[in-house]
Amino acid sequence: MSITTAAVAFALIAVAELPDKTMIAMIVLAGRYRPLHVWLGAAAAFALQCTIAVAAGRLLELLPHRALEILVAVLFAAGAVYLLASKESREEHEGEEEAERSRGARRAIPTVFVVIAIGEMGDLTQILTANLAARYHDPLAVLLGATLGLWGVSALAVSAGQALVRVVPLAAVRKAAGVVLAALALYSALSAF
Repeated sequence: MSITTAAVAFALIAVAELPDKTMIAMIVLAGRYRPLHVWLGAAAAFALQCTIAVAAGRLLELLPHRALEILVAVLFAAGAVYLLASKESREEHEGEEEAERSRGARRAIPTVFVVIAIGEMGDLTQILTANLAARYHDPLAVLLGATLGLWGVSALAVSAGQALVRVVPLAAVRKAAGVVLAALALYSALSAF
């Protein structure tokens, strides 16, 4: 297992998740439930999401090298376009709606697990995790890095989320993550040829 690959996965996934609707949902949920329970439910959902993404990435590895590089470049580019073009207010609204749907639940951990698991399926970070698993051919390192990145953002959201949203402009984080994904798309495209 490569520590470098795990660190790259950690950094990319954490930055991509920061401005996501799921973080907004966790901030709202942490206002309704005990923060530890919100984090435990989110952590379990993210572990499941990353496991599925890494398995998908392993399937992508079966493609011929050039086709894989082109596909990875296209998916990175799509992620970059999404981050650079989507509006922050839409993400906030979707996150608040996800949290609101869970309001009447009796138990926080299963509620948060379901909200996050459903909200993250097919999400940018899941696709990015699959790309990283296919690109680096080190599924354990990608799984560890991506999961820890998501857990870190979750901990940040439930512990200091409200203050963070006031201090860090999430739109700027979204744009920075989009630029990083665009650079990865370019790098992958050049590697294909």
